[in-house]
Amino acid sequence: MTATALVCLLSALVVSKSFGQLRVEIRRGVERPVPMAIVPFSWDGFGSVSPFDVSGLVTADLVSSGRFVPMEVRDMVSLPSLPEDVRFQDWRISEVDYLVIGRVIEDSFDAYTIVFQLYDVLRGEPIVGYRLTASGAELRTASHRISDMIYEELTGLQGVFGTQIAYVSEQQEGGEARFRLIVSDADGANPIVVADSPDPLMSPAWSPDGRRIAYVSFEGSQSSVYIQTLRTGVRERVSARAGINGAPVFSPDGRYLALTLSRDEGNSDIYMLEIATQALTRLTQHSAIDTEAVWAPDGQSIYFTSGRAGGPQIYQVAARAGARAQRVTFEGSYNARPRISPGGDRLAVVHEDRGNYRIALVDPETGLTQVLSSGRQDESPSFAPNGALIIYASQEGGRGVLASVSTDGRIHQQIVSVAGQVREPAWSPFPRI
Repeated sequence: MTATALVCLLSALVVSKSFGQLRVEIRRGVERPVPMAIVPFSWDGFGSVSPFDVSGLVTADLVSSGRFVPMEVRDMVSLPSLPEDVRFQDWRISEVDYLVIGRVIEDSFDAYTIVFQLYDVLRGEPIVGYRLTASGAELRTASHRISDMIYEELTGLQGVFGTQIAYVSEQQEGGEARFRLIVSDADGANPIVVADSPDPLMSPAWSPDGRRIAYVSFEGSQSSVYIQTLRTGVRERVSARAGINGAPVFSPDGRYLALTLSRDEGNSDIYMLEIATQALTRLTQHSAIDTEAVWAPDGQSIYFTSGRAGGPQIYQVAARAGARAQRVTFEGSYNARPRISPGGDRLAVVHEDRGNYRIALVDPETGLTQVLSSGRQDESPSFAPNGALIIYASQEGGRGVLASVSTDGRIHQQIVSVAGQVREPAWSPFPRI
C-alpha cells in the first residue's frame, strides 16, 4: 500500500511570530506497555545525514502515548533498513513484539521519499508498509503520519500525533501581563502565535475543518468574539454586543456559533449565531446563568452549564428557539464546562470531587460519572478527535500547565510550558487533506 505525505497544516500560516514550545511528560502509562523496536531509518541522499530524524520522532510519539516501550538503539543486535535484512530470530531473542524499519531517500532537491515497514516479530510477517513523499518542511508532518499509522495498526484507534492544540499563554513582560493564543503540534512543537494582546484572550474553539479558530478577546476592556482564519491570519469580529460576549463554539457543519450573551435582560443565556448572515437565535431564557455551550455531534442539540438548580449543572436543549432544557448531571453539586466526545456518548466535565475540581466523564443517558484526573484545580477539558484522550488545564507549583488523561484513566501526561502559564486548551479535529 502507498500514501502521499500530508502537507503540514501550519507550514503556510501567515500569522505572528513563533513562541516557546511545550514539553510532554508521561506521568503514568499502561501497566504493561508493548515492547517494540524502531530501528533508526537509513539515509540515502546527497549529504552525510538526513535533514530530519524521522525514526526519532516516531519513537518519541509512540513513547508519549504511554502504550509502547521502544528498545534502546544501543541494545539492538542489528540495524536493518531493508526487508531482506530482517532476521526475526534476533528480535525474538530481544523480546520485542513489533519491529519498525525504514529509509529516507533524497529524490532531488527538497524532495524526499520515506519507506517504512511494520512487522509482527512473533509471527515473522509484515503488518503494513507505506511509501510517503515529502518536502523538507513536511518531514515532521510525515513522521507524525507514520506514527499515526503504526498506532492505528496496533491499537485499532486512529492516531492523533498529526493533530494540533490551541491554548492561551500568559507571561509577565516588563511588569505587565501579555496574552497569546497559540497553535502547536499535539506534541507541543511548532508553536505559532495566532493572537497577541495585552488584554485577556479566552475560549479558543476550532472550526470543524480545522481552518479557523473562534475566541474571545477583551480588547478595549470589552469582550468580543472573533473568528480567525489560520492560513491567512485574517480575523473577523462576529459579536461585540453590549454585555457579555463569550464561550463561542462552532456547530458541526461550521455554519453557526453557539455563544453566551447577556444582551437582553442582562443575564447570560445561550444564543445561536449564523456566521454568514449574523442572524441570532436565542436558545435559553432563564434567570440563572447559562453558559459554556457545546454542540452534540449531530448538530440538533447543545449541552451547556446552568446555575438554575442552585449550583452549576449540565443541561441539554434542542438547537431551536423555545425548546425546553433537560438536566443531564445529578451526581455531585458542581458539574460545569461540558465537552462532548466525537461519538456523542460521553461528556467531559469539571466535577467537584471532595473539595477538588477534577475532570470527569459523564454518560449523558444515565448520568453515571467517572473521575479521571487527580488535581485540585483541573478545568477546560477538550477531547482528542479520536475520543481516547482529554486535554485539560491544571495547576502545578502555582503555575498553569496543561495535562491529558486517557478516557480509561490509565494514561496521564503533563504538558509543561518552558515559560509563563498556559490554559484553555482546545484539541483540533483531524486534518482534512
